Amino acid sequence: MLEAALIRTICMAGLKGGPRKTMIYILAALLPPLGLLVNAQPISALVNLVMIVPCILLGLIFPLFFLVPSAHAVIAVHMKRTERRQREVIEAIERSGVPPRDWRP
Repeated sequence: MLEAALIRTICMAGLKGGPRKTMIYILAALLPPLGLLVNAQPISALVNLVMIVPCILLGLIFPLFFLVPSAHAVIAVHMKRTERRQREVIEAIERSGVPPRDWRP
C-alpha cells in the first residue's frame, strides 16, 4: 500500500523523459538493491542490502523502517542521474568552447 503511494508520487513528480527514466525509480522503490545495480551503483546496492536486514527487524516494531531502504535507493538513483546530467552539460560546454567576446545572452 505504501509502495503504491510512493510509485504514484514518483510518477506525478513530473519526471521527464518518458517511462524508461521513470522505470528506474519504480525499480529502486520496489526492489532497492536491484534498482541500484541497474543504475550502476554496486557499492550502494551492497550497503542497501546490508541495510535491509536491520530495517526488517526494526520494521516489526516501527513500520516506518520498512521504507528506509527504498528511500535510500530512490535518493541514490536521483543523485547519480543528476550527476550524470551535469557531467553531460559540462562536457558539451567544453566541446563548444568559450563564447565570443561580444556575445550577450
